[in-house]
Amino acid sequence: MASKNYTVVTEFFLTAFTEHPEWGLPLFLLFLSFYLATLLGNAGMIILIRKDHQLHTPMYFFLSHLSLVDISYSSVIVPQMLAVLWEQGAVISQARCAAQFFLFTFFASIDCYLLAIMAYDRYVAVCQPLLYVTVMTEKYRVGLVAGAYIAGFSSALIRTITAFTLSFCGSNEINFIFCDLPPLLKLTCGDSYAQEVVIIVFAVFVMPACILVILVSYLFIIVAIMQIRSAGGRAKTFSTCTSHLTAVALFFGTLIFMYLRDNSGQSSEGDRVVSVLYTVVTPMLNPLIYSLRNKEVKEVIMKSLSGAKASGRP
Repeated sequence: MASKNYTVVTEFFLTAFTEHPEWGLPLFLLFLSFYLATLLGNAGMIILIRKDHQLHTPMYFFLSHLSLVDISYSSVIVPQMLAVLWEQGAVISQARCAAQFFLFTFFASIDCYLLAIMAYDRYVAVCQPLLYVTVMTEKYRVGLVAGAYIAGFSSALIRTITAFTLSFCGSNEINFIFCDLPPLLKLTCGDSYAQEVVIIVFAVFVMPACILVILVSYLFIIVAIMQIRSAGGRAKTFSTCTSHLTAVALFFGTLIFMYLRDNSGQSSEGDRVVSVLYTVVTPMLNPLIYSLRNKEVKEVIMKSLSGAKASGRP
């Protein structure tokens, strides 16, 4: 066979949204405002949970870590995206691209695990309320969170090493908001079947496994709620799960659309919009979801505001 001449790629050029220069400044300001809201909202949630003893429960312990992870993986993506919009494109070395891919995969995996752990927490609270305190001890919940971080690190490390042992050649343009797997695979050359299988296996292990835990947990929760005789009791019990269900629907809905679908005929523009939803919008909305739909958080916020007003009086 005749050998083909390829230009080996050592750096990538991110060009997302640059085909419409007139959108650059409005999108920059929009995403910057979303990012600042993400930082303020999630940091405020963490401070609120740490300061108020009313929120020193297992559910809010997991929520504080979810807020920390939302800040982290949004910070991996959004500053780079803002640079692309401001400069109408940005060059990123393969090493930086690999680091960004690793960190995003690490924090996104932890987010998946935490949402699954929170579903299990709701299952124990609703289905085994008398055992909740003895099951969800401090040692046990710290172990669950530590396990999420360790599993996320292992998965991200293997996927990153596998992805970046691929050969990239020809075009170095990534028409996407960050170094994610689908656009990177379009730039590969040579036989990449084995690496792609490893990457897909680990992706399938993380996301569907977490979704399965969530579905099974809520199946038992629904059965338990249906056994409650009063409609008021059923509504009150289910209300403790609505915030978590909303966060799950937002996060996993966009991830499923992006990664667990047929990629034939996919739209680059559609992919970019979806990626903005799970990297920019969802981390910003999570604090609002848990504060607006959660009675305990609303009470603590109102108490904090009342205290601040009282302290400001002469």
